[in-house]
Amino acid sequence: MAISRHINDLMAGSSFIRKMFETGAKLKAEYGADNVYDFSLGNPDIPPVEDFGRQLKSILSEDAVGKHGYMPNAGYPFAREAVAGWVSEVQSTSVDMNSIVMTCGAGGGMNAVLKSILNPGDRVLVSAPCFMEYKFYCDNHGGKLDIVRPKEDLSLDAAAFEAALDDDVAAVIINSPNNPSGKIYSEDNIKELAAVLRASEKKTGRAVYLICDEPYRKIVFDGAVVPAVFPIYDNAIVVTSYSKDLSIPGERIGYAAVNPAADDFTNLMDAIILCNRIIGFVNAPALMQRAVAGLQGVSVDISEYQRKRDKLCTGLWDIGYEFEKPLGTFYLFPKTPGGDDAKIVDLLLQERVLVVPGGGFAMPGYFRISYCVDDSVIEGSMEGFRKAFEKIN
Repeated sequence: MAISRHINDLMAGSSFIRKMFETGAKLKAEYGADNVYDFSLGNPDIPPVEDFGRQLKSILSEDAVGKHGYMPNAGYPFAREAVAGWVSEVQSTSVDMNSIVMTCGAGGGMNAVLKSILNPGDRVLVSAPCFMEYKFYCDNHGGKLDIVRPKEDLSLDAAAFEAALDDDVAAVIINSPNNPSGKIYSEDNIKELAAVLRASEKKTGRAVYLICDEPYRKIVFDGAVVPAVFPIYDNAIVVTSYSKDLSIPGERIGYAAVNPAADDFTNLMDAIILCNRIIGFVNAPALMQRAVAGLQGVSVDISEYQRKRDKLCTGLWDIGYEFEKPLGTFYLFPKTPGGDDAKIVDLLLQERVLVVPGGGFAMPGYFRISYCVDDSVIEGSMEGFRKAFEKIN
């Protein structure tokens, strides 16, 4: 075998999302794109904000010596200062540039953080449903991801976390608004978890970092608010990207922000900066750092996603699907009629409707619909959703 046995095993269990996306590409080639209703991938369908294009044109028109040269591994100071201002606002905490590392998207930031804190064999806890790439990120750095069951309403179950905590747990990951459910964990819910983590730290003498993955923070509806975590828990780290709110996922730009109150703050920041370099990212893209520095707090028109959400929800409710209307992200996570998510995915596939089984997010019995698609995809899919529902019932 040319590749490592370990990577071969990982490939066998790789992302359901990508598999469905690749299946969709084949179906589109066979039946035509207009006859395939692909809800598999969370790829924003709204153009980037206009200010993004203007920023790029302005940056490219400048004739600055060293504009494309090496930089500090944590990123340009002016970009970090701009991000720190935004983080201070949303986290209700005074944060300066020394808390910020510019990264190659949230994935790059997550890997740099995990490499900084994991010892071989350490565990990381996450609540289902979750983005299963976390499993690979932990494995990259000698760790293991353990899934904790949520409450019935998919909120965090602090008691379940308490039962799973031990001195080999280095971190807990929460993703709010959540992919795939669209759930926003309430302030009280996060406080419950934080109390459990503090008790574990006191018992074991080891810091347990709360890593908050927040690429959907600005994509919220109906006046919902994503709670600030820094005032709730000292050992909190926010990792995020501009992929979703600016509609630039291919540009791979984001940041990690560490609570200034975190244990051993200086060493932790130095570690993340070093790991950002030695993993191979070196630093976040120079052009993108310049662009996003002037776009703090900016986002695409979120009302467009809310409109698509409402359109999809109305259609599926009329058919009989059961789900909680999401308050964030651009995903819907219905319960599977009959409970078999693989079966509903297969029945929908027969109607050329592509969704992702809940098992791909450690939550069998549900399936994910990504509604960042053209209205025609939502409208054209309804008959397929109806037929699948009738067959499974």
